[in-house]
Amino acid sequence: MRTCILVVLMSLGSFSCLAQDSAAYRACSKQATTQHDMNACANEEAKRINDELHKVYKLLLTKVSGDALATAKIRAAEKAWTAYRDAYIEAMYPAKDKQAEYGSIFPMEVDLLGAKLTRQQISALRDILRENDPQ
Repeated sequence: MRTCILVVLMSLGSFSCLAQDSAAYRACSKQATTQHDMNACANEEAKRINDELHKVYKLLLTKVSGDALATAKIRAAEKAWTAYRDAYIEAMYPAKDKQAEYGSIFPMEVDLLGAKLTRQQISALRDILRENDPQ
């Protein structure tokens, strides 16, 4: 019985990871009537998530500002993550002529994939932030 409950709880937790887009994105998407509109919604979502990443990153750097080694390591990790994100997106969409290969949906797909990866990085930075919180 305990195993069944654990499996159900783990399943519910994994479903929350699937619906990570924001309410603003969902509202925008409901109103979108063209691919151009959908691309714009995805682009705004990517910008919102990127802004959140910058806030969390800045807060983390502020928390460790007295520790030069921690600051350097966090900066190096963020630089490595940025390279990883870009390489991952390139691996997902390797064609040279991306627009011709993937069509008009390509900008939306890239923005949503970038937002997904960025959400994961925000979570990782929050983990580091918790580790460095003196409370």
